[in-house]
Amino acid sequence: MEFSFSEDQRELRRVARRFLEVESSEDRVRAAMETERGYDPRVWQQLSSELAWTSLTIPESYGGLGMSLLDLHPLLEEMGRALLCSPFFSTICLGANALLSGGSEAQKERFLPPIAAGESTLTLAYSERNRHAGPDAIEASHTRTPEGYRLRGKKDYVVDGHTADSIIVATRRSGSRGQRGVSLFVVPADCDGLRAEWTPTLDQTRRLASITLEDVTVPADALLGDEGEAWSLCERALDLARIALAAEQVGGAEMCLDMSVEYAKVREQFGRPIGSFQAIKHKCADMLTMVESARSAAFYASALAAEGAPDLSEAASSAKAFCSDVYFHCAAENIQIHGGIGFTWEHPAHLYFKRAKATETLLGDPSFHRERVARGMGL
Repeated sequence: MEFSFSEDQRELRRVARRFLEVESSEDRVRAAMETERGYDPRVWQQLSSELAWTSLTIPESYGGLGMSLLDLHPLLEEMGRALLCSPFFSTICLGANALLSGGSEAQKERFLPPIAAGESTLTLAYSERNRHAGPDAIEASHTRTPEGYRLRGKKDYVVDGHTADSIIVATRRSGSRGQRGVSLFVVPADCDGLRAEWTPTLDQTRRLASITLEDVTVPADALLGDEGEAWSLCERALDLARIALAAEQVGGAEMCLDMSVEYAKVREQFGRPIGSFQAIKHKCADMLTMVESARSAAFYASALAAEGAPDLSEAASSAKAFCSDVYFHCAAENIQIHGGIGFTWEHPAHLYFKRAKATETLLGDPSFHRERVARGMGL
């Protein structure tokens, strides 16, 4: 395994940084935060049609470029660094991965080409108000009908669920428990009985929504995989999304480090830059060590995914847990180094702090993932 990015991957990072420095500047991010949609459609059109970012990991047979998660990794870091407001994570890292993991050929041919072209968005509705992160999170139910299936229940914390064109909904067979009985269905957002509502949260740079299913009827061909046997498909899609999220967290943590170092060079106290004081030096050195360690953890998980490893649970959970801790630590230290100005609304430090806290719990908090790794090791 090569433990470094290729020249093509480094070039993708350079291009992404140049684009995002303009289109995801602090002013653009704050403007997107003020809208219910949560992102600028013009920027979404640029990154999907002009830069072809939405097609990177879609197979060539469905209109994509057929690249791997490792190829996407530098781009995700840059998106996290710039706090990009867009449905990219929900569509590519959640929805498309679920389709690729368990969709039929007909489903892939129907949904993936529009996604690759940036003409359609998709997300995965998995978690619920119970805040569990394993199969017990799924309480919404489905029952078989002559027309197909009827879905009932409510999904919470659905990334971009209020703007997605289609939603992959995780439900379980009535009366089932644990991993058995879980199914995934592709549901159009305009389906009768489906109601999506934006839920304001701590992190205003990434929109979450609640999805209510009131006797939603879908045809049999909306089912992904086998009925009642979709937990493994759902888990793999979630693991791929966790790895992608870890890469985002690395980018955000690195930005917090860079902001801290830059401020420490120019802010003077007692007639000298605060960066010359040992306490500040130690904080920045610790942040650098943690960021590079987090990058290694996320890179390893992405590399395993790129090689098609059948089991990503340990690597995905290790990366998600460690990168969550690192991002939150760096975001908090960034505020401390900036002092009083770091606590103000006008300074961007709080945007990274809120994103760090929100991503810490998204797709399972660190304690869940550490327990998952321990169980996998037989502890």
